[in-house]
Amino acid sequence: MTRLAALLVDLVLGVHAAFALFVIAGGWLALRWRPLILWHPPALAWGATVELTGWICPLTPLENHLRRIAGESTYHGDFLQHYLTAVLYPAALTRHIQLTLAALLLSVNATAYWALWRKYGP
Repeated sequence: MTRLAALLVDLVLGVHAAFALFVIAGGWLALRWRPLILWHPPALAWGATVELTGWICPLTPLENHLRRIAGESTYHGDFLQHYLTAVLYPAALTRHIQLTLAALLLSVNATAYWALWRKYGP
C-alpha cells in the first residue's frame, strides 16, 4: 500500500500542477486548440476563486492524506504556498501576494480572451 500511495502522491501532484498551469495558460492554449475554450473558463473560475477567497484546493488535502499513508511528510497551506512560493518568493505567501497573483491571473487571461475574440470573432 505504501508504494501505491507514493505513486498516487506523484499522480495527484502532477495533476495539480498541470491544472494550475492550465488555469494560467489555458486561454493562450485555446488560440492553438480552440476546443479548450470550453474547458478553460470553468477552470479559470475555480482557480481565481481559490486565490481570491484563500480556499485550499481539494487536491491538497488528498495529496497530504496519500503522503501520510505513504509514510512521507505532509505540509501545511496550499499547493502554491508549498511548491511555488519557496521557488518564486523569498517570503511566505501573504494575502496581499495571493490577491496580486489573482489579479495577474485574471489580467493574463483577459488578454488571452481578447486575442481569442479578435481571432475568432463574436
